[in-house]
Amino acid sequence: MKKISVLIPCYNEEENVVPLSEAIIEQFEKYLPQYDYEIVFIDNDSRDTTRAKLTGLCANNKKIKAIFNAKNFGQFNSPFYGILQTTGDCTISMCCDFQDPVELIPRMVHEWEQGYKIVCPIKTTSKENPVMRFLRSIYYKLIKKMSDVEQIEHFTGSGLYDKDFVEVLRSLKDPTPFLRGIVAELGFKRKEIPYEQQKRRAGKTSNNWYRLYDAAMLSFTSYTKVGMRICTISGFLISFVSMMIGLVFLIMKLVNWAKFDVGSAPLLIGMFVLGGLQLFFIGFLGEYMMSINQRIMNRPLVIEEKRLNFDEPDDLSEKKTEECHNG
Repeated sequence: MKKISVLIPCYNEEENVVPLSEAIIEQFEKYLPQYDYEIVFIDNDSRDTTRAKLTGLCANNKKIKAIFNAKNFGQFNSPFYGILQTTGDCTISMCCDFQDPVELIPRMVHEWEQGYKIVCPIKTTSKENPVMRFLRSIYYKLIKKMSDVEQIEHFTGSGLYDKDFVEVLRSLKDPTPFLRGIVAELGFKRKEIPYEQQKRRAGKTSNNWYRLYDAAMLSFTSYTKVGMRICTISGFLISFVSMMIGLVFLIMKLVNWAKFDVGSAPLLIGMFVLGGLQLFFIGFLGEYMMSINQRIMNRPLVIEEKRLNFDEPDDLSEKKTEECHNG
């Protein structure tokens, strides 16, 4: 019997973990009775009663497992690490807030059985804030044009991953993995299926402008060279234009020495423009340097505090973290 793993990253999802687990189990019992399954929750140091709810779920159903992170390791590391801990013939990663409909599970499994190693749900419509969707659309179009690697538009990272692909993920030594980019980069045979993204069922999202900015910069610094080349070309063009303007002013002053009053305005404007551009490009360069620094430090993806319903004892969890990270 084939086994399907369902990975659910969560943070402060006390209102969603129980109904989501029930909805997933219902999908398996109704549409996928021929498969064994496990549901793995990875909690990113929730501050509400999420962990208590997960402990209760694990006590009542041995097919439900839980990993409790020692601290919050971010929106990318925790789900990526969770995928590495699954044991199924394929792994389905889904959000805990019901924005990814559980009805996608049978559809993804069907496509997987057709031979696709990866199944990517693509948001064709969304019930989220229209302003946010508009900004996301702009981001996807920009990264798609600028990236050296094919990018998947309106793909959140939730999807189905065959165990062969999961093994590839285990072999990577990237302390700041960007799953959406990795899925597109590694070139496994994939199927894209459309869906309408739902509104969050309950609770409050942990996403904010800073987190969205962080995600955007991680993708830019990981998969584009265009940013640095824009800095180089812009610097050259601005220097050339500035030199030409300065030369024109010098000639006009020499020709009309007494009548042509340059004043301080051009100098001040030029200083502010060049100063602003320098700060922007230094900051952009800093983003690349921070990304490189994080990779060089080679820190573990996640340190576990506790795990429930796994075979190995809890005191081996930190060792397993190191092994998964170091390959």
